[in-house]
Amino acid sequence: MRSPTGTISPKPSLPPRAGLEQPLLILRSWWRHLPNAISCARLLATPILLFAVFTTNLDLFKWLLMGCLVSDILDGLLARVFQLSSRLGAFLDSTADMLVTGIAVLGLYVFRRPVIAEHWMPLALVLTLYLVEVCGALWRYRRISSFHTILVRVAAYAQGIFVMSLFLWGYAPWLLYATTVLSVLAYSEELVLLFLLPEWTANVRGIYWVISKRSTQTS
Repeated sequence: MRSPTGTISPKPSLPPRAGLEQPLLILRSWWRHLPNAISCARLLATPILLFAVFTTNLDLFKWLLMGCLVSDILDGLLARVFQLSSRLGAFLDSTADMLVTGIAVLGLYVFRRPVIAEHWMPLALVLTLYLVEVCGALWRYRRISSFHTILVRVAAYAQGIFVMSLFLWGYAPWLLYATTVLSVLAYSEELVLLFLLPEWTANVRGIYWVISKRSTQTS
């Protein structure tokens, strides 16, 4: 289109299609809350897990437990990869983890009592350190910790593999020992973090990164 001066004026920009804006906004909002929704679904599954234990329904227990373990990996992965982490998400994830862990221990005692009785010492050591860390966090922060360190995530994967292997394939000694070592190291690191971090802090990678951050701030 030519202007009165004879020059060609640019074409007016077309307004965005209003019909697409609202679905895109809804999609972004839904995606942002997806990790929290997965954590909430895991929380809602805990009463059913507990029901399966009390009714000795092994099939329901083991497959629902597997779903909970997979969802634990999925919500954390989505939050980290797409930068959807939040204080609420960390709290929901840690709460769901604690409940599922407690019911899983109860399920092991009910469904795999001979293995627990024979190898109670390493299992008791891991459980004791976990409970000490939980109690320490409640005393220091008035809430459970949500450090989600790299070592804790690795130990959680090993614990999940060990538990599910008991139900699907049977007892593997090397897997028990590897899980015990990783768990002891992970919970010991979290105990140290309780002393290093005076305030509740979510998604801490580990002691090394906390000390490095302090050194950077003081230099």
